Amino acid sequence: RDPARLRAAGDRVRDASGATSELFRADFAVLDDVRRLAEKLRAAYDRIDVLVNNAGAIVLQPVTTVDGYELSIQANHLAPFLLSNLLRDRVGRIVVTASGAHRSGALDPSDLNLPLRRYRALTAYGTSKQANILFTAEAARRWPEIHAHCFHPGVVRTRFGNESRLVAAGMRLLPFRSPEKGAETLLWLVNTDPARLRNGGYYYNRRLRRPLRKAADPQLAALLWTD
Repeated sequence: RDPARLRAAGDRVRDASGATSELFRADFAVLDDVRRLAEKLRAAYDRIDVLVNNAGAIVLQPVTTVDGYELSIQANHLAPFLLSNLLRDRVGRIVVTASGAHRSGALDPSDLNLPLRRYRALTAYGTSKQANILFTAEAARRWPEIHAHCFHPGVVRTRFGNESRLVAAGMRLLPFRSPEKGAETLLWLVNTDPARLRNGGYYYNRRLRRPLRKAADPQLAALLWTD
């Protein structure tokens, strides 16, 4: 979304690997941006080995996007859901950054804007992370030719939540890990033989975990996909 941060990330990849990255930018708060991104990726690549749906945000105030959705659910779930569908025939593996914060989720697939009516940032965020886990499991069921996995990275020391003193102070009380540590399970899921993994599974610290029941309900996952 931010051109300067995108270029900086590309520079870090180049410095670490010696390879120059192709950079593509999109704002997940605008679904037409996601559609344009998919068109550019399809034009550039006949095959995408791994699609990592990692971009996301915690939204501290109630915001409705230009597409009419609460911003957390759009940026964290609907945009990557759309991108995954648009690239489905090119992708070999999908890895989704979910979160243990799904415990605060209150997903109603028939009303994704429910959090706007009594807004709590952590509930809206948790609902989007609950959707991430349900999406991953349902993708594994619907697209057996694609390996789909999700994971909880832990509480990672980034700029996440810095816009709010209350959220930032609360997060300082939690056991932080570095971005490198937070990315370990992501990279492990990207590189591990799929035969060793549970398709549709939820992982933490490179181990299969069981999410809460509301994030493991196949009927809820199916409704989220179709509603």
